[in-house]
Amino acid sequence: MLEGKAQIKETDMPRKMQIQAMTSASEALDIYDVTDCTSIAAHIKKEFDKMYGGGWQCVVGSNFGCFFTHSKGTFAYFALETLNFLIFKGASS
Repeated sequence: MLEGKAQIKETDMPRKMQIQAMTSASEALDIYDVTDCTSIAAHIKKEFDKMYGGGWQCVVGSNFGCFFTHSKGTFAYFALETLNFLIFKGASS
């Protein structure tokens, strides 16, 4: 299924969505160079917008910090290969 074996670090997302996030990340890594974090994040965001409606955000990189408010059940932070992935659907505070 996932060659690189993604490791979930933190999530409140349903398992089916988690699998979709990791699958989208794996697909993006097959398409884009591992250094092209913006294109990788855009690929994942667009997939989630298409599948689950608009408003998704995605951050990809090896070293980043963040603070955000998200809709319940839409947050996942995981590692795959050398990168960390954060995906969430925004919410008003």
